[in-house]
Amino acid sequence: MSVLSDRSAPDEDNILTAHVLKAMAHPLRWKILCTLGSQELSVGEIVDMTGTSQSNVSQHLEQLRSKRIVSWRKEGNRVFYRIRNGQLVMLIATMRNVLCPANLDMSARE
Repeated sequence: MSVLSDRSAPDEDNILTAHVLKAMAHPLRWKILCTLGSQELSVGEIVDMTGTSQSNVSQHLEQLRSKRIVSWRKEGNRVFYRIRNGQLVMLIATMRNVLCPANLDMSARE
């Protein structure tokens, strides 16, 4: 089965995909997603690893949650987040590998 088909996706699929990619495109949200990778982390751990405030991280996690990019669970007074599924983890890893600065050498002309 081909990954990309000749048929175009329904408009609502295209719109949903664009909204999800737009949510992921924010620099701090992207940093959060790369920090999460395939692991589950508490909000506090994400704050420590991203070097930004808890309120800022929480606001961006809510955006990712509302687009169903991350899922969460509560344990006592701690909230843990993870990327919702393995396919999203692979997509983010692929995007990071393809789009990282080392692969986007602007001096090279194609």
